[in-house]
Amino acid sequence: MLVTYAAPTAVYIHIPFCTNKCHYCDFNSYVLKGQPVMEYLDALEREMELTVKNNPPAKVETIFVGGGTPTVLLPDQMERFLRMVRTYFPADAAEVEFSMEANPGTTDEDKLAVMKEGGVNRISFGVQSFNNDLLSAIGRIHNTDDVHRSIENAKKLGFDNLSIDLMFGLPKQTVEIMQATLDEALSLDLQHYSIYSLKVEENTLFHTLFNKNQLPLPSEDEEVDMYELIMKRLEAAGYKQYEISNFAKPGRESKHNTMYWRNRSYYGLGAGAHGYMNRQRHVNVKGIQPYIDATKTGLPIMEQFEVTRQEAMEDFMMVGLRLLEGVRNVDFQEQFGDTIEAHFGETIKGWEQKKLLERTPDGYRLSKHGILLGNEVFASFLT
Repeated sequence: MLVTYAAPTAVYIHIPFCTNKCHYCDFNSYVLKGQPVMEYLDALEREMELTVKNNPPAKVETIFVGGGTPTVLLPDQMERFLRMVRTYFPADAAEVEFSMEANPGTTDEDKLAVMKEGGVNRISFGVQSFNNDLLSAIGRIHNTDDVHRSIENAKKLGFDNLSIDLMFGLPKQTVEIMQATLDEALSLDLQHYSIYSLKVEENTLFHTLFNKNQLPLPSEDEEVDMYELIMKRLEAAGYKQYEISNFAKPGRESKHNTMYWRNRSYYGLGAGAHGYMNRQRHVNVKGIQPYIDATKTGLPIMEQFEVTRQEAMEDFMMVGLRLLEGVRNVDFQEQFGDTIEAHFGETIKGWEQKKLLERTPDGYRLSKHGILLGNEVFASFLT
């Protein structure tokens, strides 16, 4: 049987430059000073051109520019970059969700005006905390004044879909500090909040300190208290928790990230970017110069592998259950031509008995208690 796959409608583009490296960050990012930014943009254009030639896009619904810090690009570099995106991934301006990650302090009015002109209509600011001591301790270069100024500038220029990232479980962070951060964050009255727990990743300063027993992390109980406080406060403020770490005003959920959680295919462009098309996952060459060089002879792919039907079904359950509405049989049927129960009936039954999963009219979702133990549930769908 000939299997045909729909062309991606989501695009991820990676800008790997940063003003500095944060202590917890293991993303593919490099300090900006001395980097060949224009050569990188040339390389990105070569990759875009070849990618759409090989796999023309369907109607583009979401574009997400991440990093690094995309907003370290100078206004003229930003203008050129956005022109390229529009050329190779044309989209209906009224319908596309075009997000860009931003660092408070790298978004003055000139930069924001270029972004708006270039089609960006959603900004996600990496704030992490509203406690200046904590910001300094995790290696962020901005302070809370920068956050307020950046949000003010964005609102003034007409951006009306704004999100901020916050973190909990940080070294020396207390429930009281989290409470104060939530007070300040909610006073901004934004459309979306992403709130993640700290993961100590390898190849980071925090990992080194952790191994030396020099990272004063909150206890597990304190971390659970922070998460429960976050959920309670956001709900009380009128935000719907639609995914384990994400809260939005009605209709302002991140459409792009929902593509990942629904296990949809997407283009991945730029150094170290991941993509998923035609049931093939790929990872691009990571280093800046190696990536630039690789685009001169073809696609800059470091590794590519086929996702088997079984792996795709497991991925579907793992990422789909992160959404609070859960997984839907209709989506599973569309992607795999079968029911969820036919493949995962026993696993689901076990979690239902433990009251961590519950049935919905459309499929299955985490229970309220299951949200706190999500990782255990997700892992159980891997064979």
